[in-house]
Amino acid sequence: MSNQNWEELIQKLIRSNILRSAQVINALRKVPREHFLPENMKAYAANDCPLQIGSGQTASAPLS
Repeated sequence: MSNQNWEELIQKLIRSNILRSAQVINALRKVPREHFLPENMKAYAANDCPLQIGSGQTASAPLS
């Protein structure tokens, strides 16, 4: 995942009025989702959908 893709998702969520809190926006910018994903899923971190993380578990979609 590129930082540009992650920032584009953040901007989309701001425009959609899903992200409104400056603290949450700053946290998303500081700690990208890819840090919580297994290696084989990191490329999909900027996708706005749940991602498999193993053992039948998923990482929630960013808008959740």
